Amino acid sequence: MDIIDFAIKAGIAVVAGLFIGLEREFRGKYAGLKTHALVALGACIFIMMSLQFEGAEYADMTRVLSQVIIGIGFIGAGTIMKKGNDVEGLTTAATIWCSAAVGCLSGFGYFKELLVATAIVILVNFVFSLVESKIIKKKKN
Repeated sequence: MDIIDFAIKAGIAVVAGLFIGLEREFRGKYAGLKTHALVALGACIFIMMSLQFEGAEYADMTRVLSQVIIGIGFIGAGTIMKKGNDVEGLTTAATIWCSAAVGCLSGFGYFKELLVATAIVILVNFVFSLVESKIIKKKKN
């Protein structure tokens, strides 16, 4: 594995995770900048490591991807809390999952796709939180 390629992919994964985590941090959610950056970095590293075995008789990239998804599911589940009739943390859990996906994109070197995915995650979190707050205000009135 070329160290420059490794550093670029890892760095891009961290930056994308930081941007995604910025919105969560801004809103004071459980998982913020560091969590999303580390999730993206970890997913990226697992993908890059598995690419070293590409073409080997026993290597199966889909197994690595599925294990990243499952592992992140456990982390995301830890952010979901039930308080009375309310459930909190679902958006944070989904955003952590998206950060892992962005990290995987970086690990594979799909940088254009990473930019699009990162922008969509940020857009969805910002725009729909505004829409949700307006809907909640209307329900209360």
